[in-house]
Amino acid sequence: MKARLEALLRRLGPAGIVALGIFLAAGAFYVNEVVPAEQEAAAQRAALERLRSRTPYRPVSVDSRAEELRRFYLLFPPPTELNAHVERLHRLARGAGLDLAQGEYRLEKRTSGLWAYRVTLPVRGSYGQFRTFLSALLKDMPIASIDALRFERKRAADTQLEAQVRLTLYAQPPGELQ
Repeated sequence: MKARLEALLRRLGPAGIVALGIFLAAGAFYVNEVVPAEQEAAAQRAALERLRSRTPYRPVSVDSRAEELRRFYLLFPPPTELNAHVERLHRLARGAGLDLAQGEYRLEKRTSGLWAYRVTLPVRGSYGQFRTFLSALLKDMPIASIDALRFERKRAADTQLEAQVRLTLYAQPPGELQ
């Protein structure tokens, strides 16, 4: 057996031996890399087809976009209800144990889009009270956004913070969407 192998190798020569090595390496590469990659690609194509069949493309008409926009604006209260929302904001702050000072309130009536009621509140309390208030505000008042917070401590050892909280309450423009 050994003699036959040596005779075969002599007949092939150095170039034949290199070619045989390349052929064997290519076969191993095909089996170990290409076949699994083809299987993965086929699985991905099948998953893509399943997704396409579940969510077919539907062009959106102008009417449905207008209806979606109308429904979006209806999520916001009319401007006549903003005072009730400001009172709710004050209740949330007092419920968290914060001391409120005189605030600044400004209604921005825009020509298009939502109206913005800007609220700036000087507040005093502990860090935990602020966190409680801001968490409750974002959870209970989805029409509100926190625009800015500024904290100040008189001394490093103080537990009480003085802060300025700037918020915006959004409202739908009157008469356009009902």
